Amino acid sequence: MLTGFTAALLLITLSELGDKTFFIGAILAMKHPKRWVFAGVMLALFGMTALSVLLGQVVTVFPQHYVQWAAIALFLGFGLKLLYDASRMSNGGSLADEQAEALEAVQKNGLAVLKVSGYAILMRALALTFVAEWGDRTQLATITLSTANSPVGVVMGATLGHAICAAIAVMCGQLIAGKLSERVLTALGGMLFIIFGVVAAFQ
Repeated sequence: MLTGFTAALLLITLSELGDKTFFIGAILAMKHPKRWVFAGVMLALFGMTALSVLLGQVVTVFPQHYVQWAAIALFLGFGLKLLYDASRMSNGGSLADEQAEALEAVQKNGLAVLKVSGYAILMRALALTFVAEWGDRTQLATITLSTANSPVGVVMGATLGHAICAAIAVMCGQLIAGKLSERVLTALGGMLFIIFGVVAAFQ
């Protein structure tokens, strides 16, 4: 269980910092009470994590030999793709694209700043985050992790990783974003995926 917990915690924390969902939380928290935004974002991310782990467990009904090699291929493929993306980024890379996409999503589906109930804010944060996270590489990575590790450990680690990133986004997302290097984060994520792939291959 500890292996799944640690792997999920590291993977989610590195992958989600500066991601689209990170900026959705940061932008919403600038307009609305932080506690409602954080609660909505975390409900969405916990639900997505639980769903991803459940899908991973469904996959395990197939012969384990094929599941293990598919997991290795996905980890190595993700890792190489991220390293390639990092190598093509100029200088330190910029998070402006992710921020712009998040701002567009919030403006398109956002709420008026005044006289909005906490429930409405929570549901908006939940809906925006869930849609943004669906099909994201972290969702696919969580599915893959849960095929080779304890599902409880993966849920706990991924949830803690999401909570750390969501708290940073809500409390000081705009301030931190300017200091994050997309190139470094992408490269670290790529190396982490490759390490997981190699470890899975040896196991």
